Amino acid sequence: MNTTELERVAREIRLRDLQAVFEAGAGHIGGEMSVIDILTALYFRVLNVWPDQPKHPDRDRFVLSKGHTACALYVTLAKRGFIPEEEISTFLQPHSRLNGHPNCNKVPGVETNTGPLGHGLPVAIGMAKAAKLSGAKYHTYVVTGDGEMQEGSNWEAIMAAAQFKLDNLTLVIDHNRFQQGAALAETNDLAPLRPKLEAFDWEVTEINGNNMSEVVSALEQRASRPHCIVAHTNKGHGISFMQDRVDWHHKVPSKEQYEIALAELSEAL
Repeated sequence: MNTTELERVAREIRLRDLQAVFEAGAGHIGGEMSVIDILTALYFRVLNVWPDQPKHPDRDRFVLSKGHTACALYVTLAKRGFIPEEEISTFLQPHSRLNGHPNCNKVPGVETNTGPLGHGLPVAIGMAKAAKLSGAKYHTYVVTGDGEMQEGSNWEAIMAAAQFKLDNLTLVIDHNRFQQGAALAETNDLAPLRPKLEAFDWEVTEINGNNMSEVVSALEQRASRPHCIVAHTNKGHGISFMQDRVDWHHKVPSKEQYEIALAELSEAL
């Protein structure tokens, strides 16, 4: 897909995500809106994956370490053909396989269970290292939140990736500047992220993570060492009253707010 087509798909995913969260009465909509451009570029342009063969050995691996934004991943997987699109209406319902955090034993296309923050990147390091050991050609991608980067396990993994020279690994940090309950700057401010990653001998690219052309260019970049994309995004991107508001980390729109958001996202289609 070209950039214009990807932007259209991202808007459709945002709209369906909004509807799913509103209908379920729960979700992490702010961080979902910030990461959807990245997910769209991955699944509709960058990843070598086959929805009819979700465990194909040559597939690229993708880990959504910020697993609380699972609804955005489910909608993306559905549009890509991994699961039926009508199944999104079961999000968080009793007996649904679409739980609040992704489960690789239930949902085709999910590589590993995530939810506890700081676990996804270490697992992705293992996937990338396994490819090196076996001679496999797949590439591993992982998306973390910026608040999640406060976890020490991530920095241990970053050290290991450099030690193992994992040039088949791309880390994307969804740098929307907010975590649950506060701005990143008010808790344990890791910004600026770039010099910290460079100190661990990573290649680092900084982009506007809500600009599709920049997202695609960065994801398609290949380096001679582990690559980190610091994606500067907006919490609640695409919905005016949610954008850059910490209270929308884990909140459900009222009926009035839902109608406003629906109109704004629909107008952009």
